[in-house]
Amino acid sequence: MEGLENMAFIANAVSLVTYFFGYMNMSLTKSATTLTNFMGTAFLLALVGGFICDTYFSRFKTCVLFICMEVLGYGILAVQAHLHELRPIPCKNGAGSQMSQCEGANGGQAAILYTGLYLIALGTGGIKAALPALGADQFDEKDPKEAAQLSSFFNWFLLSLTVGAIVGVTFIVWISTNQGWDWSFLICTIGVLLALVFVCMGKSLYRHNVPKGSPLLRIIQVFVVAFRNRELLIPQNEEELHEIHEKEGEDNHEIIKRTDQFRIVQRSGDAAASISSGPWNLCTVTQVEETKILIRMLPIICSTIFMNTCLAQLQTFSIQQAGTLDSDIMGFKVPGPSLPVIPLLCIFVLIPLYDRVFVPLARRITGIPTGIRHLQRIGIGLVLSAISMAVAGVVETHRKSVAMQHNMVDSTEPLPMSLFWLGYQYAIFGAADMFTLIGILEFFYAESSAGMKSLSTAISWCSVAFGYFTSTVVVEVVNKVSGGWLASNNLNRDKLNYFYWLLSVISVLNFGFYLACASWYRYKKVEDNQGHHKDSLEMSKV
Repeated sequence: MEGLENMAFIANAVSLVTYFFGYMNMSLTKSATTLTNFMGTAFLLALVGGFICDTYFSRFKTCVLFICMEVLGYGILAVQAHLHELRPIPCKNGAGSQMSQCEGANGGQAAILYTGLYLIALGTGGIKAALPALGADQFDEKDPKEAAQLSSFFNWFLLSLTVGAIVGVTFIVWISTNQGWDWSFLICTIGVLLALVFVCMGKSLYRHNVPKGSPLLRIIQVFVVAFRNRELLIPQNEEELHEIHEKEGEDNHEIIKRTDQFRIVQRSGDAAASISSGPWNLCTVTQVEETKILIRMLPIICSTIFMNTCLAQLQTFSIQQAGTLDSDIMGFKVPGPSLPVIPLLCIFVLIPLYDRVFVPLARRITGIPTGIRHLQRIGIGLVLSAISMAVAGVVETHRKSVAMQHNMVDSTEPLPMSLFWLGYQYAIFGAADMFTLIGILEFFYAESSAGMKSLSTAISWCSVAFGYFTSTVVVEVVNKVSGGWLASNNLNRDKLNYFYWLLSVISVLNFGFYLACASWYRYKKVEDNQGHHKDSLEMSKV
């Protein structure tokens, strides 16, 4: 399901700018902004999907609901792309110099476009929250063997996502470029429909989660009760703290051990001081710790946002760089939007090596089932991201020197320099993405409480969302402060290399912030069947 869904989503993520510009008569600026807003919103809406499947529906039902929305969205865009009356009259030359003589989309046409786009955004956002958690639910964390295999699941999940993206940025992009956007959207519709069929085929085999009520409501209750008990002393005797033990609660009830961090919210679980029971007067220790876990996670997710801001630059400026380079390879002209296939191929090769070679070797040394801890994996990705930006600056410096050497600074002809020089920065960033993206997903799933697995997974995607949203802000601020490093609309005259090096320096500083957050973080401890407390990684040791 993830492979087919991501095939459609990524294909449009890398090429919709050309559809907005050439078919919907939007300006270049508005086209880029519309795509950035669409991408950011899609990842941000994962919060909606996470909330729904933790509160109301099972993760399977949530996947089915949101993928139906996505099918409808692609269907609407396919119909609009096919019927000329649903689109504005094309420009005289298709795009470019006559843009000022073109009429933009009218209200009805724009409404159809945005309805289709944001149905897709809502659909893919819900799936990104529910589907990883649905897959991870199939592994029993209390069974040592299955718990050890959970990390492999996330690696193969990323491989499926990557294979779908590779097909999207090559085959689907080629279809949209050569056969028309109506065919491209139609294939996306069929692909997502097949994804729905495949996930439904496994319904009778799945372990289905039971929604445990709104995690947001439980968190609010903790803060309300803590505020009411703000004048009380925190008891040192844990017997005075309220808890529902397994024999009193559900069969799969999870007991989380008390920690000393954020003692101010601990007052909400003081049973001795509570005059009356009830969720708005007294919270369990597990409920309090569930809130603490979320608070501890927030700095971690904030420290990964800048990496995704760097990713957004590779999807914009690097594509523009590709337009100035020689894209011929063995007589075949590589489309600019297909350039992201380089990091995808890198991930495709690295995942099996990581899962089958690195993890077993590291496991023998560390004794940790995942080879290295989740936070260490994320940190490696952040370091590689900084290196990628530095390499991007070096490559851009070389590209500009080639333009000057051949007196092609103001030329629109491709430079005598291969497109695949950009492959270095893309390949390194692909490795960074492999470490960080799945590290975050696995970390948030493993560390969150049983009642908010999907919401936590959704929060992990918010790093990508805010990375896209802050991308435009970063570019505008740098332009104003630097006096216009990126303002001339000519990469040969702009100082894009300075911009990349600045991103690298900020990435290093961001890594320092991440180290502080990671060293401060405490892994959760849960009570096993014998009443012993183990942290989330010890629970999965074989």
